[in-house]
Amino acid sequence: MDVKGFERLKALDLREIFHKTLDEMYGSDEVESFFFLTTEYYFNVPRIHLVLEPEFVFTKAETDVIFQVLEDLKQQKPIQYILGETEFFGLKFKVNENVLIPRPETEELVDWILSCHSERSEASQQLKILDIGTGSGCIAISLAKHLPNAKVYALDVSHKALKVAENNAKLNDVKIEFINADILKYSNSSFWEDVAQRQMGFFDIIVSNPPYVRQLEKKEMKPNVLDNEPHLALFVENNEPLVFYNAIANLAVDKLNPNGELFFEINQYLGDEMIVLLKEKGLRDVELKIDLYGNDRMVKATKE
Repeated sequence: MDVKGFERLKALDLREIFHKTLDEMYGSDEVESFFFLTTEYYFNVPRIHLVLEPEFVFTKAETDVIFQVLEDLKQQKPIQYILGETEFFGLKFKVNENVLIPRPETEELVDWILSCHSERSEASQQLKILDIGTGSGCIAISLAKHLPNAKVYALDVSHKALKVAENNAKLNDVKIEFINADILKYSNSSFWEDVAQRQMGFFDIIVSNPPYVRQLEKKEMKPNVLDNEPHLALFVENNEPLVFYNAIANLAVDKLNPNGELFFEINQYLGDEMIVLLKEKGLRDVELKIDLYGNDRMVKATKE
């Protein structure tokens, strides 16, 4: 349909244009979701309203906004970046090109931590938690929201990512202490200069979803991820795929309390290697867990 010259368009027609333009690229179900997310976000018109009233009409100004979203989607820009927000663990998070888009697998990691530390437990209320590579802050903020008496710290090397995370903490009304530091410099004095004044002490939980996609795995990634999400938060060199895990495990050995726990999201192809790494560090009760797609995705270990 040629939309030029139209002053107003029905929701039914706009929806059809979305499908004709994008179905081959994304699939019908995802395109359906894109359309309704767009109308609800920009115009507060929920899906149920448009389903019940397919003759609902959008003004010319409104259709211009919708067609700009369509154009961005044609360029394979993620819908979360277009709208500037997403949902994670039942909470709203602002996102932009400086942070990864939170994923369902990471929700599973948060759920695993919470299942091990119920907020009803007095001990859980006194937890000290460190999230390394926090990005949007989705892990740290979700944990703080569900463990309101825990003290939560969140670290990232990116100033821009931390700004997003700080805004998300305010949005979700939780208190997080944010730290700008490079975990790969953990053994160097520069790392401790960044964190020394905070007197963090020891932690009960250290959690991280660090960069873990090897360069050789780029060919498996969709353009909407590869061309838009920050490579700093995604990729590692082929010859050092566990470089972040090694550094974080070293910190965990030094900075976890006795019986403290280390949780990771991991590369699905490196589960066995992760188990070996954590056991070599002297951590016990190493447990590998699959995600909702049946892939090795999470690992937990405990300090003696």
